[in-house]
Amino acid sequence: MDKIEHIGIAVKNLENSNSLFASLFGKEHYKTEAVESEGVKTSFFEVGPNKIELLEATSENSPIAKFIEKRGEGIHHIAFAVEDIRSEMKRLEKEGFTLLNKEPKNGADNKLVAFLHPKTTNGVLIELCQDR
Repeated sequence: MDKIEHIGIAVKNLENSNSLFASLFGKEHYKTEAVESEGVKTSFFEVGPNKIELLEATSENSPIAKFIEKRGEGIHHIAFAVEDIRSEMKRLEKEGFTLLNKEPKNGADNKLVAFLHPKTTNGVLIELCQDR
């Protein structure tokens, strides 16, 4: 893993949260994007060399809706940049981590993504991100 790519924060209302985080960071978000396959709308902020991704559910069945229902708004995942997502997935599976998806899928911000089950990472949802 190369670096933290971004930190994902689950929010109930993206518009309100964009205003809140714009005030916090002193700048506006640079991108909003829907990821239909995950049932989310995302918004990205750059904070120095780091990114924060806000995630709002677009359907009741989305993972974000379920997360907020169970835990409320807050940190949802930490994403790490990787050069070769498939080889990293194989390496982590051999190390005993459980993958939530067997193949990388299209994610926000022009990335291929895969997730590790939080039960195998001390309760933290880990996302692997590779530039497409």
